[in-house]
Amino acid sequence: MKLMPVAACALSMACAPAHADDCVASRGIQLRGKVESRCETLAFGGLKRSYRIYVPAHPANPAPVVFVLHGGGGSGSGQELITKAGFNRIADREGIIVLYPDGVGRGWNDGRSDIHSTSAREDVDDVGYLKALLESVAARYAVDRRRVFATGMSNGGFMSYRLACDAANTFLAIAPVVAGLSVDLGPRCKPARPVSVAILNGTDDPLVPWNGGKVSVFGMKRGETWSAMRTYEKWIDLDGCKVRFDEPEVNKVADDETSLKRHRAVNCAAGTEVRLYEIRGGGHNWPRGAQYLGAAFVGRITQEFDGDAEIWSFFKSTATQ
Repeated sequence: MKLMPVAACALSMACAPAHADDCVASRGIQLRGKVESRCETLAFGGLKRSYRIYVPAHPANPAPVVFVLHGGGGSGSGQELITKAGFNRIADREGIIVLYPDGVGRGWNDGRSDIHSTSAREDVDDVGYLKALLESVAARYAVDRRRVFATGMSNGGFMSYRLACDAANTFLAIAPVVAGLSVDLGPRCKPARPVSVAILNGTDDPLVPWNGGKVSVFGMKRGETWSAMRTYEKWIDLDGCKVRFDEPEVNKVADDETSLKRHRAVNCAAGTEVRLYEIRGGGHNWPRGAQYLGAAFVGRITQEFDGDAEIWSFFKSTATQ
């Protein structure tokens, strides 16, 4: 493991341990569990940015890095709880480093022009921040720059798309959850290189509609999204995929009221792959994740598959192509 000298670290805000209140607190009516990651801060763009980092006892040398981005109104700690610390357990087994950054004002400037958030209103450079965060981590640990990935939920999923569009030379693959390409970002998205993409969306999502249209959170408009299928088709086109197929619908959990249909496109440029997980009956939730709000507000959580494990399996497969 490559560590920065202690003296140099002491001079850098990037690796200074944070006080208890430096990271954004988790919030959610039904969130339970223990936050295992540690809080640190990074000075970027004139702001003191906070993030949480989970480094396993024995990181790989070099270690892949997974960014896990929270949804609007959330936090890095909250997203760690929503995923039930699943990426941390993967880190313990696989030696990856997991980052749970905090967005400014609990949100990300994901490219939507009418999202009405602090980050968008102030045009916060979140792409630059997340790239700078990677550099900060790479200054202290042996990081595999060929295996840097991003996933995220809702606003964090929209931000994952922006990273693929605007920072393709940094991120090998993304896995947005309950998010589509926005009407603002989609037409201008021209990645510098092909990026593998896995899209995990619910057909009964009450916030980000499966068929596209206005995104609405408790009556507040949050921009407009393309449909899940149009987003999938866009990435097939961007990655130049030649072969596509759909797998049969599966329903492994009888009382779950959801099922899963997988769409895949392969033989894409630079060995990339594009997937769409059509979660039939699924809501605005992380697959097998924690119930952060009631089902009446965000719909059902599918139990058909484990979101953390499936996303890491996808990331791992793209790194070997």
